[in-house]
Amino acid sequence: MACDVDRLIRQIVEFRDKRNWAQFHNPKDLALGLSIEAAELNELFLWKKPEEAAPARVREELADILIFALMLLEKYGLDLEEIVQEKLAANAEKYPADKARNSAAKYTDL
Repeated sequence: MACDVDRLIRQIVEFRDKRNWAQFHNPKDLALGLSIEAAELNELFLWKKPEEAAPARVREELADILIFALMLLEKYGLDLEEIVQEKLAANAEKYPADKARNSAAKYTDL
């Protein structure tokens, strides 16, 4: 699955700028929007078996979450691949495969 993140960000920024919404997109409000959209995704699963969540709604809420995340990425001038690689490296140290395999324990409990 290939994705041109820079192209997506440009499309999001173009959408935002056509509506003059940049004035509302400060980091605090983008983070709050991201959190709210994540809560809306959670709501789709509330009191249901995981397979009962409507895939179309999951897709819609996940898109909202990703859009907010990409707007935060753009706001801070961050590189998606770089920050994900850094986090994976940090997590590899905290959760060595030989200790973490088949375990849901927090790294402090491994």
